[in-house]
Amino acid sequence: MNEFVDLFSNTDTAAVSTSVKLLLLLTVLALAPSILILMTSFTRIVIVLSFVRTSLATQQTPPNQLLIGLALFLTFFIMAPTFHDVNETALQPLFNDEISLEEAYENAAEPIKEFMAKHTREKDLALFMNYSEMDPPESLEDIPLTTLVPAFAISELKTAFQMGFMIFIPFLVIDMAVASVLMSMGMMMLPPVMISLPFKILLFVLVDGWYLITYSLLEGF
Repeated sequence: MNEFVDLFSNTDTAAVSTSVKLLLLLTVLALAPSILILMTSFTRIVIVLSFVRTSLATQQTPPNQLLIGLALFLTFFIMAPTFHDVNETALQPLFNDEISLEEAYENAAEPIKEFMAKHTREKDLALFMNYSEMDPPESLEDIPLTTLVPAFAISELKTAFQMGFMIFIPFLVIDMAVASVLMSMGMMMLPPVMISLPFKILLFVLVDGWYLITYSLLEGF
């Protein structure tokens, strides 16, 4: 027992500090998927693309892997300025031993906070601030990530569903028109989806739907 006490009492403080920093860094890397999903534009993009596939009623075309891959690269494209600021203010100074790990975390959080705050509704942010009984913040730095992240997430969900609703309207009109024609012809046993699917695909191709969807997503940010 005394040997263990002596071992910990003689432990180098710098080594312990380095180990703690390494543990914190590994924790951040483990949370990287959650950071990518909830603190970037990924949520809105992947939901809108899913709405496009659902409104077309093409089942698994495009496949999930393709939609997620497209959403991922669109996210990298949209978030490039923010990631550049994180690299310039946090990563590079940290690698050059100009700032500590704690300062790097604070510097990295600032550009991400600015991006999220820009696309977060005041109503959503006030919901979490009132629940935690926080005082009104004087600046963006006073808003903790634990409050800003969920507010940003539900704001993105609402925006994505609004865009999804607008995407559904023209395809819903086609489905209703086809169903009405089939009923008037007495062909009630024929599924309207089988007839409307080619028309929906044709409409989507003629209006260059993927370009319009991507343009709308980019303009939204």
